[in-house]
Amino acid sequence: MNDKTASYTPHDTTVTRRFPLREVVLFAALLVAVLGVYALMGAAYSTRMLVEAACYAILALGLTIQWGYAGQFNAGVMGFVALGGFSAMLFSVPVNDAFWGSELPWELGRVLLYGVAAVLVVLGVSRLDRFGMPKVLRTLLAVVLAVVLYLVVISMLREVTGEIQSRAGFVGGFGLPPWVGWIVGGALAGGVGYFIGHICLGLRSDYLAIATLGIAEIIKAFLKNSDWLTRGTATVSPLPWPTPGPAELGFTLSRAIYLSLTAVIIAAIFFLLHRAYHAPWGRMIRAIRDNEVSAAAMGKDINRRRLEIFVLGCILMGLGGGVLGTFNSLFDPQGYLPLNHTFLVLVMVILGGPGNNLGTIFGAVAVYIIWIMSEPLALFLMQLLASLGEGAGWELPSNLDSRALQARVLVIGMLITVVLRFAPKGLLPENIKAHG
Repeated sequence: MNDKTASYTPHDTTVTRRFPLREVVLFAALLVAVLGVYALMGAAYSTRMLVEAACYAILALGLTIQWGYAGQFNAGVMGFVALGGFSAMLFSVPVNDAFWGSELPWELGRVLLYGVAAVLVVLGVSRLDRFGMPKVLRTLLAVVLAVVLYLVVISMLREVTGEIQSRAGFVGGFGLPPWVGWIVGGALAGGVGYFIGHICLGLRSDYLAIATLGIAEIIKAFLKNSDWLTRGTATVSPLPWPTPGPAELGFTLSRAIYLSLTAVIIAAIFFLLHRAYHAPWGRMIRAIRDNEVSAAAMGKDINRRRLEIFVLGCILMGLGGGVLGTFNSLFDPQGYLPLNHTFLVLVMVILGGPGNNLGTIFGAVAVYIIWIMSEPLALFLMQLLASLGEGAGWELPSNLDSRALQARVLVIGMLITVVLRFAPKGLLPENIKAHG
């Protein structure tokens, strides 16, 4: 036995769990801020703010698994939120007998079948090179055929949709419980995300951001101009709630019950994401994010895993969009804005910490409180300065309300600047554990 062996003393390798001091302090400060809002603004206003913050937390969780888990920068959150709101509207609005009681559904279904057949024909022509046709000729034939069939199908669709608008207004809904629309909204957003992922996930991160931003605008433009389907700028309201509404229980109690429902949804999502993050699947996703070449060398299917995480994030965005649209009891395609439904969610994830689910929830609630309270606080300060300046003969602007509303953008811009300067990984950064 040599000296090294004789002097060896076993050490306890158990990792000591640290007390989550930072988490406790931050959430305690957040609780104080919430109580302050309740004291200043009242229970009904504050409960509404918390429900909307909870809906945004679902959106932020969808973005943090894309950006935090896999490093995918999705700048088209707005589009998936709009798809969720559209599904919530379509499935919960009462049935329109003026549409379903006529022959218009059969006409619309026939045109949609023609559209599906046209897509299949173009796909078949695009594969004629397998039978010996030159690729240049195949591509030219597919493009010409796609243009011709598109013009034919779109002309038929415009004729039918014109009849729908003139005779029934719009197609109406299915009269089902709103939660059905939430599930379908998540599935629809996931399906669109699957289609986008096949095309865009091979792009660099900056090109992926540009592509998703453009696709979100396309989705919004489609919903805005499809009066036969969404009533366009005329909006659809009211949307029924899955819980008793203000007419039955009053604003405060009904919103508190809706808040409880959204809290249950967030808890379920958090539990599933936490388990997935610490499972082998989560470690594999992070390995692909940190070193894609090494992960590929270990035999991992990079494209498939990246597509999985992108679709999963889109599903959560669609679900959150449905919950938010139902709570607002209004579907307005023009109301979906990049500032409110993409940039704000991005700030929430940055503040909380990309890849940290608990930090993302904290960032969502904190940023939304700042976003909502910036206007009344700015208006109070402006009115205070105006009252002080009256005695000095200042010429005061008459549109203080609109000026105070713009303070939101200033405050959020300053917030993101400070966070990126002093806490670039967020207030609750991702806790990466070393294995082995």
